Order: sequence, then structure tokens, then C-alpha cells
Amino acid sequence: MCCQRLHPKRRDSLMPEPKTKETDDSVLEFIENVDSVKKREDAFKLLQLFAETTGYPPKMWGPSIIGFGSYHYKYKSGHEGDAPLVGFSPRKAKISLYFATGDTERKAMLKDFGKYTAGKACVYINKVEDIDTDVLRALIARSVAFLKETYPGN
Repeated sequence: MCCQRLHPKRRDSLMPEPKTKETDDSVLEFIENVDSVKKREDAFKLLQLFAETTGYPPKMWGPSIIGFGSYHYKYKSGHEGDAPLVGFSPRKAKISLYFATGDTERKAMLKDFGKYTAGKACVYINKVEDIDTDVLRALIARSVAFLKETYPGN
């Protein structure tokens, strides 16, 4: 469900506006209000890692997604919108990592990632120490490159 908000599927042009839009809310304030101390610490680690890897400043997308960079998508149906290139969210159960949908290279890259579960655009982890952060950096860089190739001119 969270993945669908970040990377919406083709929709009828009469569909409502996407819920996940870039906001001016404070990323640091959002992280400081994460209930779990461990998730808060991991969120700060991920914040630094995503920012260093992408070169983009963090922005809040909706109430709970921290995104980096953005791209504009437009489907043949006429539906269009904006989404972050990559992002993450320290959710109650797990940390959601958001990557591009449709990138066939991601599955192979995840072999050496560590403990995770995956959806269409999301990869879920329990904590940062469960994963290889070098592989995460590669996943982030690949997702950004894939979206820039797929949606040139952004």
C-alpha cells in the first residue's frame, strides 16, 4: 500500500490527486518524533547515507516519507505527478526503503543486501545493522540512475 502511494500505477485521469506530495515539514522534527529510539537512530543513519549517495537534500513527502530528489511522471492515460527519486520511512513495524519500480537490476543487487522483505517498489528492513550499507548505496544510486533514464528531462 505504501509503495502504491509513492509510485502510483497507471490511473484514470479522473482519479484524485496523489496523497504523497512534497511538503515543507521538517525532516529533523519528523525523525525526532519517531517513537522507537532504535528506529530514530537508524533514521538518522539513513538520512546521512541517502543524502551523501544522492547529493539531494531530504524533503518530507506526505506525513511520513523522507524523499531525495524528485521526478515528474506522465502516463499514456494522461495521469501525471511528482515523486521522490528514492526515500525511506521509519514506520512502526519496519523501515520502508523506496526505490524505482520496473528496475530489473534491483533483484540481483538484493542478493547481498542482508535481511529484508520486498514489495514492488519497497524494501523493508528491521534495522540498519541487518543490511550491507554498501549494497544500499548501490541500490540508491541505481534507482536514481534508472529513473533519470526512464524520465529524462527531470
